[in-house]
Amino acid sequence: MKRLIAFLAVFTFSGTALAEPHESAPEAGPVTSLERLESLKEMTGVPKLRRSFAIQHWTTTNGARVYFVEAQELPLLDVRLVFDAGGARDGDLGGLASVTSRMLDEGTTTRDTAAIARGFEMVGAEFGASSYRDMAVVELRVLSDPAFREPAVDVLADVVARAQFPADSYARAQKSSEIGQQQQEQSPSALAGRLFYKGLYGEHPYAHPPSGTRESLARIRREDLVAFHSRYYVARNLTLALVGAISRTEAEALAEKISTALPAGAPADPLAEVKRLRKSKTIHFEFPSAQTHILMGAPGIRYGDPDYYALMVGNEILGGGSFTSRLMKELRQRRGFTYGVYSSFQQMRAEGPFQISLSTRADQTPEALRVIRAELAGFLRKGPTDDELREAKASIVGSFPLTTASNKSIIGYLGAIGFYGLPLDYIDRYLERVQGVSAADVRKAFSRHVEPDRLLVVTVGQGKP
Repeated sequence: MKRLIAFLAVFTFSGTALAEPHESAPEAGPVTSLERLESLKEMTGVPKLRRSFAIQHWTTTNGARVYFVEAQELPLLDVRLVFDAGGARDGDLGGLASVTSRMLDEGTTTRDTAAIARGFEMVGAEFGASSYRDMAVVELRVLSDPAFREPAVDVLADVVARAQFPADSYARAQKSSEIGQQQQEQSPSALAGRLFYKGLYGEHPYAHPPSGTRESLARIRREDLVAFHSRYYVARNLTLALVGAISRTEAEALAEKISTALPAGAPADPLAEVKRLRKSKTIHFEFPSAQTHILMGAPGIRYGDPDYYALMVGNEILGGGSFTSRLMKELRQRRGFTYGVYSSFQQMRAEGPFQISLSTRADQTPEALRVIRAELAGFLRKGPTDDELREAKASIVGSFPLTTASNKSIIGYLGAIGFYGLPLDYIDRYLERVQGVSAADVRKAFSRHVEPDRLLVVTVGQGKP
């Protein structure tokens, strides 16, 4: 058994060591990175991808949507189940989706938590479950050989379909959640994030933290977990992604085994539209921290928005993480206000946030905010220079091979493509669409999605700015 686990660990490392997708954008079989990197020699043209990802798609007999990429390079299978069962479905019981996902492997009608762990361990499989605002994700990685694959998938199907949420396990989960809440209440950055989402989204489901609050978690009962699981962990609310060394026939059989273990059910209801701010507003929370934590932003874009590529390229220039971004140059290099300042567009099912974040000394906060507003206004008015545009595209194109270098990262893309209804050629045409962005496209896209007079500013620290 130790030899088997060590063997699997080697392949797990080699499959993921190159890169993982960014968590807020799980954006596809393994790709020879050097083939992609050859395209960097011709930045004026569209890189020619030597391999199509050939995403295959079908629907199971009881309504689960399946996305499959055959990847024979490694003897592994990655399985990702994506349910529309994230924090946006919590209702007034904030944290319900999170607790449900964390307790899936605490026991079923036929296995207790020790038997579940033993079932995965005996075949060297890795299992995980997590929940976010939009989705709940269940993952399995195992050797593709049927001798290991089939027992692991049996346990997976049992865990997802027949979770029992034992009372004693739930009591432990409640204590763990209480500790987590205490930690967040002591973190100025976590507090800023909560205030930002609440101030930005108001009564929309995105306003509430997926991890819940002390008050909401205290109201959750085991019966709520059972009801939530029965409603949302169903086949017609499932996107199933498969990547690995199996055939289409084997993939279809696995998909049927997993989906038919679930009731057909019904898809989740559409989310409400996000209401944009009518005017700018500021929220300050007094906190005894050495630095003031600042978040500024507005509702941005949803998945599938045609402005995505222009916004991504523009954001790389404005504050996308590089030391050459405009915000980094102005606030760190020229003024020394902060170690790092970043901007981002987070795509979600409804409009996710556009956000600028940094921390600085309390006495520097007013000037830091003034500089950010000035830089943002200048960028919206003039857009990027030709040099900035070229460098931003080179950065995105250069990093893209690393985000599609492993089966684990590919399955993240597949899950997003299926869950958000993106086209099957999303990955194959990604670089082409990035390179097609012009400076005019960036200006127009930012003008449609970022309004300087309708921004939310959240500060957490000592002294209102």
